[in-house]
Amino acid sequence: MTLTPVRPTRPASATDDFLRGLVARVPGSGGAVWPLTEVYTGDVLVDLPQSTPSDIEQAFATARTAQAKWAATPLKQRLAVFRRAHSLFIDRARTIADLIQVESGKNRRMAIEETCDPPMIMSHYLRRAPKLLAPTRRGGPVPLVSSSTEIRVPKGVVGIIAPWNFPFATGISDAIPALLAGNAVVLKPDNKTALSPLYGVRLLEEAGLPQGLFQVVCGEGPDVGPTLIDQANYVMFTGSTATGKVIGEQAGRNLIGCCLELGGKNPMIVLPDADFADVVPGAVFGAFGNTGQICMHIERIYLPESRYEEFKEAFAAKASSLDVRAAYDFGPEMGSLVSVDHMNRVKSHVDDAVEKGATVLCGGRPRPDLGPAFFEPTILEGVTKDMLCGVTETFGPVVALHRYRTVDEAVELANDTDYGLNASVWGKDIRAASAVAARLETGNVNVNDSLATAYAAKGTPSGGVKTSGVGARHGDQGLLKYTDVQNLAVLKKPVMSPRPGQKYEKYVEGMLSGLKMMRRLRIR
Repeated sequence: MTLTPVRPTRPASATDDFLRGLVARVPGSGGAVWPLTEVYTGDVLVDLPQSTPSDIEQAFATARTAQAKWAATPLKQRLAVFRRAHSLFIDRARTIADLIQVESGKNRRMAIEETCDPPMIMSHYLRRAPKLLAPTRRGGPVPLVSSSTEIRVPKGVVGIIAPWNFPFATGISDAIPALLAGNAVVLKPDNKTALSPLYGVRLLEEAGLPQGLFQVVCGEGPDVGPTLIDQANYVMFTGSTATGKVIGEQAGRNLIGCCLELGGKNPMIVLPDADFADVVPGAVFGAFGNTGQICMHIERIYLPESRYEEFKEAFAAKASSLDVRAAYDFGPEMGSLVSVDHMNRVKSHVDDAVEKGATVLCGGRPRPDLGPAFFEPTILEGVTKDMLCGVTETFGPVVALHRYRTVDEAVELANDTDYGLNASVWGKDIRAASAVAARLETGNVNVNDSLATAYAAKGTPSGGVKTSGVGARHGDQGLLKYTDVQNLAVLKKPVMSPRPGQKYEKYVEGMLSGLKMMRRLRIR
């Protein structure tokens, strides 16, 4: 791990004029601003306007007007916007990565990967949306003379509350299927990471998205969240379980739908036959990728007693040798935490564990010589459930090692949590590893990978169970959740009542016989 203090030069693309131009679209009639800082240095980049409740109401009004026209736009034309946007997002990936790094402090490798998420979402739904949004003819109750058609109707204006850990991926990717379905969007990014999603909105408009359709409002959650939810027809939220419960409660009172992707305390089970040449680098990414600030990242690793020491030695050596520093190039393997406040939270989890008897195998300290919010990649053993990091999501570069005697015990330990977002199982025997994976109580599970394979599989829904969330992004569900269903039923001839002069008992006999016949012929 490098110990040389580095003060990197801000990327040339992130000029003061460029940043001021991005935040200029955020309404802030009250005059309040948030000093948005460069994480690596702590320097103020730009003052971000803070939106008032009346600003948010006006944003929704503008979006609602634009949405009426957008919903009436043929799907083919809506799709054309995103075909152009797909190319634009790839062509501007390096500028996007500059903004992501400047505002979040993550390393360049992770920033460039984040830029790929919206194009992947566009590509999937450009292929899938025409089928999902097309009217679907269903059978009516009486063959030949009745029919029912399923028609997908946009919700209206979708409120999206995006987190700071993947501001571009969540802020833009969650909006894409909503927009394709004919909705407008009002996005509230985190104050710390508003620049990259603001640039994403600019690129969508450059690709032809109508002005006013995609609004951005900014402010602290308690200040702007309630008004946003009250104005929205549907809410998409990614963040903590505690905040998700508050949002879900308000959405329920308003009788609107919501999708909540919340926290995790994600386990990895290493089976006795696993190849450590693959497991160790996989665990390094799972624990320390994005500096541990991934909802699906690994915080608990369960190892067979027979191979515990072997893994511990190799894993600690690899973690200790990671290149951790501030740089706007692809050299560093791990970057900074998002803020000093969050770094202090991560440190408090480690300090609490040590005070209660846990052992630090490597790391465990802040690194102010590297930047204000750097923290070393940290491996603990002896973590118990009376420690903060034993039960609560740490959301940093901290992982605990645990032993198990039998696979049944490993499964029981992995499931012993209120969370259920992601899990990982490693073993040479794919069938056996998959059988273990099927026993885990989690919305996502990866075999021989820590998290990326499940999340990058855009054709399959991704969400949490237990206190890790409600609903899912990706897959058919990731688009259809932004629609309501209209059932258009047609009866060509009035046959669902007795004919003139027919006794009701005779009508009932015919109706019951007809039900039996339709089942026998598999018509209904």
